[in-house]
Amino acid sequence: MSRNFYAIMLLHMENKTPENQQSAKQSFWEIVRFILIALIIVVPVRLFIAEPFVVSGDSMVPTFQNSNYLIVDKLSYEIGNPKRDDVVIFRYPNDQKKFFIKRIIGLPHETIEINNGKVTIFPCAKIVDCASITLDEPYIREPFNTTNTYTTGNDEYFVMGDNRNASSDSRYWGLVNKKLLVGRAFLRLLPIKEVGIMPGDYKQVK
Repeated sequence: MSRNFYAIMLLHMENKTPENQQSAKQSFWEIVRFILIALIIVVPVRLFIAEPFVVSGDSMVPTFQNSNYLIVDKLSYEIGNPKRDDVVIFRYPNDQKKFFIKRIIGLPHETIEINNGKVTIFPCAKIVDCASITLDEPYIREPFNTTNTYTTGNDEYFVMGDNRNASSDSRYWGLVNKKLLVGRAFLRLLPIKEVGIMPGDYKQVK
């Protein structure tokens, strides 16, 4: 009886093994196909359209807090130019492995004059005979005492953090070339209570 039992078990295993192998093979290729489809969708999106960014530090307080989770719009700057007051993510000019988040203050071929915290823009390289724009910056929560003049060149942007007294920006290490811009802050996902599109958006009053 024992011999018959083992014979039946062996026959059962022989009959079942090919089906199991086929099922495992199908599962494997389903997983491979899923991974490939995911890569086809995700990789181009990450490279050309959008990618996540986590705010580190307090340089953009009160607009952005440490650990805010953002989605960066990478496409807009491929088809158009950055605008004043855009909040941008870029590669730090002195170490391009690092990424910074700041607000664009000065555009190419402008003179930026800061006098005891008041920012005036001359939309031309030379101040003489050039109408000025004094920036309205309601996001500034405390006075800062910078007094200096800066001039941008071709494809160069002057950037500062909204928390001027705690920001390492163009006042200290210079201008940001357009090629270093990753994109603009498009969507805030975290914290949940502050979810919103264009969370750093602010338009100057003309």
